[in-house]
Amino acid sequence: MAVEIERKFLVRGASWRDRVLSETRLLQGYLSADPGLTVRARIRGETAFLTLKGRTRGISRAEFEYPIPVADAETMLRDLAVSPLIEKTRFRVACGDHVWDLDVFAGENAGLVLAEIELESEDAPFERPDWLGEEVSDDPRYYNVNLASHPFGRW
Repeated sequence: MAVEIERKFLVRGASWRDRVLSETRLLQGYLSADPGLTVRARIRGETAFLTLKGRTRGISRAEFEYPIPVADAETMLRDLAVSPLIEKTRFRVACGDHVWDLDVFAGENAGLVLAEIELESEDAPFERPDWLGEEVSDDPRYYNVNLASHPFGRW
């Protein structure tokens, strides 16, 4: 089984921009927001994916992702997804032995910048860069599925 082990943090400042490896625009929406099973359609650049995620236990959960045609993802986002859609630019940022995903949100979640790191185990060590702010791994407000129904801009 595929397992995602992820920690999530708020981001302070912009010193991370000096270490950007790549940048990709993402548009995603949730077809199911059940805590036991979320189903997401995502367009990442010129590709699209359907992702199923199980219930979060600690900072781990089952995750399965499958490529789908972009036209199918566009239809799912338009006709089936919870509104508003999640709009963000993802920056891959090098730090120590890891590469972080920094998401700069737009649209209804503009102003929010989150950093995520995927780990091999829940207690795996990692370097904490100076731009890393408060950990929000356990705060459901920052789950993308919840940002779709309760956007940051409305807090």
